[in-house]
Amino acid sequence: MTKQVRQVSQARPAQDKQQAAGAWLAVVGRAAVIWLRSVRGRTIALAAGAVAVVGALLVTGFLLFSHDDRPPIPDTRARHYTETDACLLTGKDGIVGHTAAAVWQGMQDASLKTHARVSYTQVTGEQSAGNARPFLNGMLQRSCDVVLAVGRPEVTAAADTAPHYGKVGFVLVGGGHDGGNVSTIGIGDGLRADVAAAVERAVNDRS
Repeated sequence: MTKQVRQVSQARPAQDKQQAAGAWLAVVGRAAVIWLRSVRGRTIALAAGAVAVVGALLVTGFLLFSHDDRPPIPDTRARHYTETDACLLTGKDGIVGHTAAAVWQGMQDASLKTHARVSYTQVTGEQSAGNARPFLNGMLQRSCDVVLAVGRPEVTAAADTAPHYGKVGFVLVGGGHDGGNVSTIGIGDGLRADVAAAVERAVNDRS
């Protein structure tokens, strides 16, 4: 019996040591898990903070470098136009040249006062009245309310077409005859002002 008691008494310390070691390992394991979780949380927090700081710097830099002290360019589309269109028919050179340029400038002057839209079409190819008519017809199909013509072929085509379009005002520069819906302007000093006045009258008559 004595030997058995000694054996038992010797076995208990060993079991106690094993239990203590297991408990210690469990404590260490839990501490490690808690530490890893805290490290992971801090890492996420640090990463989120870094992203926020970088984002703030980018926004600040954009606002600083995009600032411009120059006055804003006015939007040309803000100008209000009426539904009236004044269209110019010219030769192959368009609005280049003293006479055509003065006519175009006069049309723009009239547009400032009447708010009519102005445009021009140049006849390409053969410079003849027959070839100018399709270009003139295209302008009339676009619902031009006032038609100006400069250049001999263009004036001839417009003069022949005017009687068929009584609701359209025709302004012939350098030729043609006055009457009905047709008015003529001579080429010379004051052409720009004469064109502006003629376009204003034609636009107002059709308002």
